[in-house]
Amino acid sequence: MSPSQVEQRESERSNVSNVSQTLPRVPKRTPMACQFCRGRKLKCDGNRPSCSNCNRRGLPCMFTAVSSQR
Repeated sequence: MSPSQVEQRESERSNVSNVSQTLPRVPKRTPMACQFCRGRKLKCDGNRPSCSNCNRRGLPCMFTAVSSQR
């Protein structure tokens, strides 16, 4: 193997290690789902006044306060 090939392999290894050290993207968690998304167990984006699921279906989007009973 020539010296240039060795250098190329070493740079490829360092690039791989840099990628593995970066943190994975964590999706932003919506604090509360609307009633429709809760009932259907859908991922709610939490947009107000109407989330994208309700908006797409033409439904009224209602967010109600949930009391914690813990």
